[in-house]
Amino acid sequence: MADSTEVRELVYLVTGGCGFLGEHVVRMLLQREPRLLELRVFDLHLGAWLEELKTGPVQVTAIQGDVTQAHEVAAAVAGAHVVIHTAGLVDVFGRASPETIYEVNVQGTKNVIEACVQTGTRFLVYTSSMEVVGPNIKGHHFYRGNEDTPYEAVHRHPYPCSKAQAERLVLEANGRKGLRLGGRLFRTIPASVEHGRVYVGNVAWMHVLVARELQQRAALMGGQVYFCYDQSPYKSYEDFNMEFLGPCGLRLVETRPLVPYWLLMLLAALNALLQWLLRPLLLYAPLLNPYTLAVANTAFTVNTDKARRHFGYEPLFSWEDSRTRTIRWVQAMEGSAR
Repeated sequence: MADSTEVRELVYLVTGGCGFLGEHVVRMLLQREPRLLELRVFDLHLGAWLEELKTGPVQVTAIQGDVTQAHEVAAAVAGAHVVIHTAGLVDVFGRASPETIYEVNVQGTKNVIEACVQTGTRFLVYTSSMEVVGPNIKGHHFYRGNEDTPYEAVHRHPYPCSKAQAERLVLEANGRKGLRLGGRLFRTIPASVEHGRVYVGNVAWMHVLVARELQQRAALMGGQVYFCYDQSPYKSYEDFNMEFLGPCGLRLVETRPLVPYWLLMLLAALNALLQWLLRPLLLYAPLLNPYTLAVANTAFTVNTDKARRHFGYEPLFSWEDSRTRTIRWVQAMEGSAR
């Protein structure tokens, strides 16, 4: 817990602070950053839960704004010591147009970087995505790799393409007028279930720790890329999901695929064609498309200790605790849907 005897002097800004990860980062900062004087939460849609945070010793300032609007971002950044940029549009199904995805993820990141440079904010931590690494078009697995493992990826889908561009902007901006940036921070767990609601306490903790240590170790950490990792087990996509769904009463029908892969590829290609043909008339966003099929069929596991070596990261929550919290969340959602 935070040591209340330390002087509170720092102003933090969390973009996307009301998103799934952003909320966890906000709560973790309030718990574990003892020097925090003001915490600004910037989001297009503000959550009612922010009101409960305004009674503590830290000033919590809710700012409704859009990262695509440079003047709104600049106003939010002004006077902040540290920015944690988690805001982004995650869409692998085609619900949003490629132009909208680019505007939020790439232009939004440009706006954050420029605001930091112009206002003198020196420290920026950026949340990237697993999809920046892959999958690649050849179907190669990323098996127990680290931040420097060669992996040939060609980004064609709008979402990973936008995140790759945004990450490159962040890394290239490191050092501009003293700006120091922590690079790619994303959770890597078996079978790439990044878009699931798996408990992200350890991911939030790594953001808080990076933001703190970046101020002390800028020469080492500036412009670096870090995987978020914990002790999640190495399992297949189906087995990993069943760790959470099994206790909620769901079971797999078969242990082997019911549909051959070639047929899945055909269906995915057909869905992509239909989506393109129907876009002028209506929104068609099927779960299966060539990109989501590639993600589901590609193993992504990591073996790294770079975060521990560079800034002393150790997971706060064990695999068992994270699993239990996620199961409780799934059960709560199931109960509320009845």
